[in-house]
Amino acid sequence: MSPSRPSPDPSSMGFPVAAMLESIGATAHARRREKGLTLAELSALSGLSPAIISQLERGQANPSFSTLAQLAHGLDLPVGKFLPSHTSTMSPVVRRSERRDLRSVAPEAVGQEVFELLTPDLNGTIEALWVVTPAGHDTSDQPFTHGGEEVGIVLSGRLDVYLDGRCHTLDEGDSITFDSTIPHWYANSYDETCTAIWIVSPPTW
Repeated sequence: MSPSRPSPDPSSMGFPVAAMLESIGATAHARRREKGLTLAELSALSGLSPAIISQLERGQANPSFSTLAQLAHGLDLPVGKFLPSHTSTMSPVVRRSERRDLRSVAPEAVGQEVFELLTPDLNGTIEALWVVTPAGHDTSDQPFTHGGEEVGIVLSGRLDVYLDGRCHTLDEGDSITFDSTIPHWYANSYDETCTAIWIVSPPTW
């Protein structure tokens, strides 16, 4: 897969933006009420402000990938639960041309990292992601924390993986395994695009 391919239109991937935002809002509101959380309590759990959460619940905010991940963590949900229903072929095989492009949940991030699901859209215990990170991209502004465990394998290029502030540089062929409850973020501080496979259990999508 070439990282220089044309950026896809999110509305062409089966998730029109309006429907996506409506689904995010309805799911977030229902889940918050189910758990008996106030906006302030969810704010403390997710790290998002009550105002942003309120806007998301009303479908009036277009969240970034990191914001959606924080909201999902606060509500104890996989990120994929926010998306409109996705029809699955139920096949155990995922063809390269049929990978689910997860950038559809964050249209403003298109053209940055490539996130594609390598595992079928089924209720399993693990997920695998194809991730292409361009030079200069990093997620240090919003570290990720969620339950479970992750394994990352760099296929080409280099990637800095930060675990609670400590940097681990991965070269081609290197791998890393860690507890996902540790605050973690990624940075490609190099001139070359990095391609990697990430395996996460339980699934976040």
